[in-house]
Amino acid sequence: MELKEKISNLPTSPGVYLYKNKNGKVIYVGKAVNLRNRVRSYFQTGKHFDAKTVALVKNIEDLEFIVTDTEAEALILEDTLIKRYKPKYNVMLRDDKTYPYIRITNEEYPRIYSTRKVVRDGSKYFGPYADVKSMKRIIKLVRTIFRLRSCKLKLNDESIKQGKFKVCLDYQIKKCDGPCEGLISKEQYLESVRNAISLINGKTSQIEKQLLQSMQKYAEELKFEQAAYYRNQYLLLKDYTEQQKVVTAELIDRDVFGFAEAEGMACVLVFNIREGKLIGKRHFLMRNTVGSTNSDILQAGIEKLYLETEFIPDEILLPFQLEEDKFIREYLKSRKGKVVEISIPKLGDKKKLVNLANENAHFQLQEHLLTMMKKDAELPKRVLEVQKDLSLSKPPRRIECFDNSHIQGSDYVSSVVVFKDCKPNKSEYRKFKIKTVEQNDDFAAMREAVFRRYRRLLDENKELPDLIIIDGGKGQLNEAVSVLKELGIYEKVQVISIAKRLEEIFKPEQSDSIILPRSSATLQLIQQIRDEAHRFAITYHRKLRAKRTISTELLNIDGVGEITANKLLNEFGSVKEIKNKTLEELTSVVGKKVAQKIYDYFHKE
Repeated sequence: MELKEKISNLPTSPGVYLYKNKNGKVIYVGKAVNLRNRVRSYFQTGKHFDAKTVALVKNIEDLEFIVTDTEAEALILEDTLIKRYKPKYNVMLRDDKTYPYIRITNEEYPRIYSTRKVVRDGSKYFGPYADVKSMKRIIKLVRTIFRLRSCKLKLNDESIKQGKFKVCLDYQIKKCDGPCEGLISKEQYLESVRNAISLINGKTSQIEKQLLQSMQKYAEELKFEQAAYYRNQYLLLKDYTEQQKVVTAELIDRDVFGFAEAEGMACVLVFNIREGKLIGKRHFLMRNTVGSTNSDILQAGIEKLYLETEFIPDEILLPFQLEEDKFIREYLKSRKGKVVEISIPKLGDKKKLVNLANENAHFQLQEHLLTMMKKDAELPKRVLEVQKDLSLSKPPRRIECFDNSHIQGSDYVSSVVVFKDCKPNKSEYRKFKIKTVEQNDDFAAMREAVFRRYRRLLDENKELPDLIIIDGGKGQLNEAVSVLKELGIYEKVQVISIAKRLEEIFKPEQSDSIILPRSSATLQLIQQIRDEAHRFAITYHRKLRAKRTISTELLNIDGVGEITANKLLNEFGSVKEIKNKTLEELTSVVGKKVAQKIYDYFHKE
């Protein structure tokens, strides 16, 4: 959706808005009592702005917003998002919705790194993280403070004892304690891993205390270098924890679901709150929801989320009761190891969070519907050109083209290719092995292909094309028209044919052909579609002919029937390979007697 359209469709509710540059990077986060008025004010002509605001507006290419109930909520959320994204024009980046995890491996000497692939091998996973920059910072902080190894060596007590490995550069620059040479005990290393897990979970007070104690201890012993090291680690950790602002006083892991439904579609949205902080949101758009209850749709969204994600929160807030929640409750319990509280709040702050999620689900759905409406309303220029040049009654958004292929009536095949908005849709291509034509009869073959194609579409209640192109002249066109009338769809579709020699275009019930200039974009599109149908048909024809040729040659051998021929081809791949096989190799597949006949056939002097 265009930026101007997004602005005009903004709600008048309070909330937070995020401006993005052309690269999708968040460059400014702001709050507003009225989102629409506030955002519009940035783009008013004639209004005087300071230099920073002028530079900001020049770089705005897109925006996102989150609706809140009150200005106070918008203030808290704005502060959290500024700390998370550090936008350039706020003082302070980027929203990454691929949701990576932090992984701590299940090894004797565990490693820590980011991953988007969850492998259930006993490793611990933390996340998913909506902010990749923040996640990378956590990993860097953990490695810096606790000096966990980054190498891929398969460390265990035995390999270390045998002295198989040597320390690397990380040890020399004090980023690793050298477990590969036993320079740190296993117990000490695992204690560092446990502290790393505490830091990732936001439990930093005990770690801060340990670092302070170490700093003071070394200072008292006049070991100032070691004391300075622990001081720096402490300051790093302190700086990190001071930037963790909460959106709720309850330091709890919570998922808050919102729901919206309109025009046969629905949106299920979830706010991810971790340790009291809103780390992101995710939504699912559900299609073809007519006839389904809201409970069924919401449950489908919840199941999809928790089947895909590794992290299970302590609490889930829903906008309404699920009709059948036993399965999801049991599933969550088995994943979490304890009961996950699922509630439908009626009052208070929790109810406000659910209302907020509902509002965002509603606006997410409306934005999608507006985008779809705009897409449907905007016809590609080439489609309109084809409609005009061929004098068609409606735009040919879906075009199907038929072509035949054969050699003197043998291996007769037809193809149909499908183009949508002037682009090939190869998943809908179809080919036909002509069954009713015994000789070289292009008209009858076209008749059969067209009949089979549209008989099936009608039986399966599938979409009919806006325009049918027949490769051929008036004769092939008349056969196609006859079939369309027989099926009762002649008035519902448009049909033309194109003759190769002069590239003439024929329309039903018109004696004169249409001759477009060679430079015409419409003619070039029709030729492209016709050539694609020809390519698809001739490829299928060659495949059938090759198969028939191979089968015929093997079947010429006395004692070789279809079953034996297929057995040989499955084993050796081709007739050429069969020719090159020894008698013993052939015997292992078909027996000595038949193998001797095959060998003699291909090795005649």
